[in-house]
Amino acid sequence: MDELKILSWNVNGLRTRFKGGYLKQVFELNLDILCFQEVKSTEDQIPKKLKEIEGYHSYFCPSKILKGYAGVAIYSKNKPKTIEKSFSNSDYENEGRILKADYGDFILFNIYFPSGAGSKEKLERKFNFYKYFLDEMKNLSEIGKNVLICGDFNIAHNEIDLVNPARAAKNPGFLKEERAFLNKLINSGYTDTFRMFNGDPENYTWWPYGHNCREKNVGMRLDHFFVSESLKETVKSAYILSDIEGSDHCPIGVDMVL
Repeated sequence: MDELKILSWNVNGLRTRFKGGYLKQVFELNLDILCFQEVKSTEDQIPKKLKEIEGYHSYFCPSKILKGYAGVAIYSKNKPKTIEKSFSNSDYENEGRILKADYGDFILFNIYFPSGAGSKEKLERKFNFYKYFLDEMKNLSEIGKNVLICGDFNIAHNEIDLVNPARAAKNPGFLKEERAFLNKLINSGYTDTFRMFNGDPENYTWWPYGHNCREKNVGMRLDHFFVSESLKETVKSAYILSDIEGSDHCPIGVDMVL
């Protein structure tokens, strides 16, 4: 049996976190896989020394629609058998939101979900993205695939996952329609790994900039690891690394034994 340690972090700019020394904190953890969201760089913009981290294979899916927007990356000690940049039932490659890494024993999805904020059209695109996502996850679960999903879901699931749920329920990130998507994910056989081990409130992964929100812990739990039922027993711990700063999000992690 092999131990597997995986981290997920919305870095809000990979090059910025690298220049500020913040990425060093997570690479020094010596984890097996690191998944980053909101990379905000095309591959040609990423310095060679950031592409070629010793001991890791690196994979990128930048946004081809808007430079400096979205983008996801995976750094992995073991080389996946295949890497894809969209769901199998749709084409999102140009948006820079998905990396699907097939390791044979399991499939890892690193996803930066749309926020839906700003307009009705953006919220509708978020709903459409989630519909394709749920179809893909349900199909994989039904054929017995071991699936691990991580990333910035841009949804807080329950009232325990944020401050002032009554106010938040009027805005994207905690709308009842959005929360229903996570309920559907759970109903199709997936488990929120953090809540397997910790049922306490005030565990957040994102805080607004300004007003000392992070210091006051006025935030939301928007970042998640979900596993298929077939992987649930392999998860030995799930945690939030709120001490690691640099972004408006903090990293989250899971430890597994496969």
